[in-house]
Amino acid sequence: MDNQNKPSWERELIEKLALAAVTEQKKARRWGIFFKSLMFVYLLAILGIAVYPKFKEGMGVDGGDHTAIINLVGAIAENKDVTAENIIESLRDAVKDKHTKGVILHANSPGGSPVQSAYVYDEIKSLKKAHPNIPIYAVVSDICASGCYYIASAADKIYVNPASLVGSIGVIMDGFGFVETMTKLGVERRLITAGSHKALLDPFSPSKTDETQYMQALLEQVHQQFISAVKAGRGERLKETPDMFSGLVWTGEQSVKLGLADDFGNDDYVAKEIIGAKETVNFTQQERLLDKLAGKLGTAFGQAIGNIVNGLFLR
Repeated sequence: MDNQNKPSWERELIEKLALAAVTEQKKARRWGIFFKSLMFVYLLAILGIAVYPKFKEGMGVDGGDHTAIINLVGAIAENKDVTAENIIESLRDAVKDKHTKGVILHANSPGGSPVQSAYVYDEIKSLKKAHPNIPIYAVVSDICASGCYYIASAADKIYVNPASLVGSIGVIMDGFGFVETMTKLGVERRLITAGSHKALLDPFSPSKTDETQYMQALLEQVHQQFISAVKAGRGERLKETPDMFSGLVWTGEQSVKLGLADDFGNDDYVAKEIIGAKETVNFTQQERLLDKLAGKLGTAFGQAIGNIVNGLFLR
């Protein structure tokens, strides 16, 4: 009986081992197909990223003249929707295109970083000198305030809607103070610094008059830089009032009267009637869909590899 059962037992073991091997091969094949597909999509995305700028350089309507549109929409900061790098790259691409007859900065922004705004302001001034035959106009939709107006003031002209909000030529720094709150809660602040002003404007410590005055002086310097830029950009068109640089905003209708803007009009009007090229091409540089896809694929690829490695070691 033992001899008769032995071949059956061995055959059953061999069958199980063979089945396990086939199962592992199927798993390996599936992973292989997955990673090959993933790599194909990843390479396709990289190819698209490489081709996209070249494709855009030749864009236009039947190779004819066009107006370049650059969107200045959203908060202006290095890690926000509008960055100096993207706007500057967009401007350079637009003026390099031989079919560009004029550039429209489509402005709809509450402002943001004075540094980022100053970078774009200086670039517009530089491009106007290098390409005097290509006008650069700012066209405001809902709002062009603070850093957005800083940039717009460098344009040849500013067009608005009568209901647009324009201005806010000022600088702000805000924060909170929790000293009384900590006292009521019985919380003791323990702060050690090397440097008498290292904890400048610490929200958990009482404010110091000398530090507040120091920061106020810094804000005044930046404010004066802003004012000087606006005056240089707008020139004699400004009808300066005592509160023009106070941080107030005005409607588009008021801004035209004050010389903060030049006339009324939207993108289509300026492209067709002012620039003379009604067809538009958007040159706005931003994080493209392919960039996002490539980034997500890279993350997913790394996570998948990590999971496999973990699985190998944790089984």
